[in-house]
Parts: sequence; C-alpha cells; structure tokens
Amino acid sequence: MTTGRRAVLAAMASSVLAGCAGRKSATSGGTPTSGPPGAPAPNVTATPNATATPTPTPSATAPEVTRAEIVARYGHAVPNTWGFEAPGVVHALPKGRREIALTFDACGGPGGNGYDKALIDFLRSREVPATLFINSRWIDANPALFRRLAAEPLFEIANHGTRHRPLSVTGRSAYGIPGTRDAGEVYDEIAGNRAELTRLLGAPPRFFRSGTAYCDDVAARIVTDLGERFASFSVNGDGGATFTPEQVRTTVGSAPGGSIVICHMNHPEGGTAPGIAAAVPRLLARGHTFVRLSDASA
Repeated sequence: MTTGRRAVLAAMASSVLAGCAGRKSATSGGTPTSGPPGAPAPNVTATPNATATPTPTPSATAPEVTRAEIVARYGHAVPNTWGFEAPGVVHALPKGRREIALTFDACGGPGGNGYDKALIDFLRSREVPATLFINSRWIDANPALFRRLAAEPLFEIANHGTRHRPLSVTGRSAYGIPGTRDAGEVYDEIAGNRAELTRLLGAPPRFFRSGTAYCDDVAARIVTDLGERFASFSVNGDGGATFTPEQVRTTVGSAPGGSIVICHMNHPEGGTAPGIAAAVPRLLARGHTFVRLSDASA
C-alpha cells in the first residue's frame, strides 16, 4: 500500500464508523484516533487499489467449513496487517464503471438498533438499489422491519457480523470496540450471523463487513474461506452517522464512478437521510447509476 493511501485512511479513521460505536469517539488499540467525530474533510475518498475489484463469490456453492477446520487452519497464523486493507478486501467496483454502490450498515446493540425510515423511504421512492449490512443484534431488535427489507428486490442483505466486532485473530480493538480474539472467534463472528441470514433469506449472504470495517489479513482469509467477500469502502459517506446533512450531500455527491459508499441506516437522528436525498439527484445528473454490490460483481 502506498504512503499516500495510508495517510488517507489514517485521516478517515477518527470518525469513519462512529455510528457503529454508538456515535461516540473512542480510542482504538493501536489505531489512529485524532480529532472529533466528523473530522475528515467531507469530500475525502480512498483510492482503490488493484486488488479491490469484486469477483463472483462462491458463497452459494462453497462447502461448509467447520469451526474446528478454521481453528486448525489459522490457529497459529500471525497477521501482517490491521485496518481497512487486506488481500481480497473489496474497496471499489471494477474500474471504468459509472455505477456507484451505496451501502448502509445497521450495527445493532445499545444505541445502534434505530431505523432510518426517511432514508429507506427515499431509496424506495427513487428506486435506488442498495446493499444493507445488517448485524444479528439489529435483526433481533427489528424482526418485522428486517423481513420487509429482505423481501424487497431493491435491497441486498449482507452480513455485518454476529456481535459487531472488529475482525482480528489477536484481539485488537478499533474505536474502543474489542476485536475477536482468535480464529475461532472470527469464525463465530462471521458464521453466527451467516447462519441466521441464510435461514431467514433462504440463501447465504455474498458479502461481509465487520464491525468498524477493521480486519487483519488472517481474518480476511477466513471470510473468504467461509464463502463471502469482505466489503470495505472507498467513500466515507456519513462519518459514522456523525456528518451533517450538508457534509453527507457534499461527500456522497462528489463520489466518483466505481465508488463503494459507506453510510448508516440505524441513526435516524443523524444527517444521513437528508444528505443522501440531496446527493442522489446530483449523482444522477452527472450520469451515474446505482447498483447493489452483487450486481456489480456479476
């Protein structure tokens, strides 16, 4: 990874996923945490690297891998990376596309079980497809809402983990949220919600994003072994649900073609809904269209 890309991601880290941490700034073990929530410039994007192009995931046909197999395979593996970068992690759509993928996290848990009805209603009214990364805790708190969202072809449901943990094999934390401690807990974080989503949807999810979007390279390989693709982002759309409507409008409205935009759908009190409502017409006027992640990787 280039020095410039490291600097961009470090600058984004202070606020990128505060919404997943209950809209509070926090320290993170070994990760950069300077500045208040919403500190990154609204139009900052991360430049995708050459390994970030989506490819078809084997989730629908991959044989089941057991927890014991994962522990045997990776129990003694030592990670080399920590953050938003790892081999196989998807940061952007294939190069040369005019499409943009809007993704929205529903993190669940204390302070995270809300539902941004205005946001979802806007997407419906404009027929804007999106990928929704939903955590087990949010599903348990909003079963009727989940069923309705899952029944709509406009939306693709993706895996946002079981307990909303950063994905680590050594227990590293991000934004004050403790990470998974070993390969077995990485398996649990992925497979627990994967099983629930498979039961509810009738098919396994194709994409996974950890709580805070942090992972190490060993954990990222486990995601792949379980038949999913780790989806990161190239545009921080709402600063972890801390941005004002104008910041969201500016950030998302400036997204280049091929972007994967990360926002949140579990903080109706934030600026995400009005910001997205203002940004979408701007993007459409520039000739962009919107896709779900699976549409772009087909």
